[in-house]
Amino acid sequence: MDRSPKAFIRYAWFTLGYNILVILWGVFLRASKSGDGCGQHWLTCNGEVLPSAPELKAVIEFSHRIMSAVDGAVVFVLLAWAFMLWRGHRTEQSRSTLLFAAGGMFFVITEALVGAGLVLTGNTAENLTAARPFWMAGHLINTFILLGLLTLVARRASGGTSLTFNIGRKPLLMLALCLLGILIVGTSGSVAALANMLFPSNSLLGGLEQDFSSDSNILVLLRPIHPLISIGTIIFLIFAADWLKRNFAGDANVVRWAKALSWLAIVQFFFGAATLLTHMPMLMQIGHLLLADLIWICFVMLAANTLSPQRVKLKSATRAFEAT
Repeated sequence: MDRSPKAFIRYAWFTLGYNILVILWGVFLRASKSGDGCGQHWLTCNGEVLPSAPELKAVIEFSHRIMSAVDGAVVFVLLAWAFMLWRGHRTEQSRSTLLFAAGGMFFVITEALVGAGLVLTGNTAENLTAARPFWMAGHLINTFILLGLLTLVARRASGGTSLTFNIGRKPLLMLALCLLGILIVGTSGSVAALANMLFPSNSLLGGLEQDFSSDSNILVLLRPIHPLISIGTIIFLIFAADWLKRNFAGDANVVRWAKALSWLAIVQFFFGAATLLTHMPMLMQIGHLLLADLIWICFVMLAANTLSPQRVKLKSATRAFEAT
């Protein structure tokens, strides 16, 4: 295995990109209602190690399992490589990279266990149980944590400085509120997507009638909450990014990622509106989640750079805090 840090950096970013691909295929799996393609069997598919004469949804489900298995191997190589680099250098950078990679490996395993739990409990395709919304929310949060850790691996390996929380209460509060908002939007979005799949409507007016009908399922009644929370969170993300950009103007990385977060939030607003108006077609759902993942990764990068201040950043931030 190549011990070159440059090669490891490229591999770390590749690992993050591959995980996004696996996630997007998972969206296609859910949206195509193929989650029960292998029945309530795991690790086998309908009782077979390799499905014989499978239906299309079995092919979709099995291919997602293969991609997930490959993902486990990809992240394991990342962890082993990080360990070799740490053994060879024993620096703070290599140590934290190793710790983030170990966290990524842990959450790849829990990601697989959540997926297995969904299959074994029958919470797939068009089946609905009282526990399924909680499974979906847990799956989303686990995925975000995994992506966050892999992002931190790539950032730290690329020369990002170590994290510190000694930056003042205001920026910490701003970052905490952004984190809370993104997680709430994500979990509400997973519930809204589930409701849309299980209780589809033929028109926007028909969907609104479902949303406010007392006879509708509780998931449908909760569905309108997601766009409302999303609008409020997007506005706050733009405000928070601008605040951090101004108060940490001495750090080019903070400024860069703050701008990126603002633009992604704006794009997500219009894309989300288009997805809603077009009744959430599959490609729009995939694009919507892709933007959500990019916003999350961008926020992690912004937060990490804010929490790893350089001397020039600390000076400019201190002056700004004293002024406020």
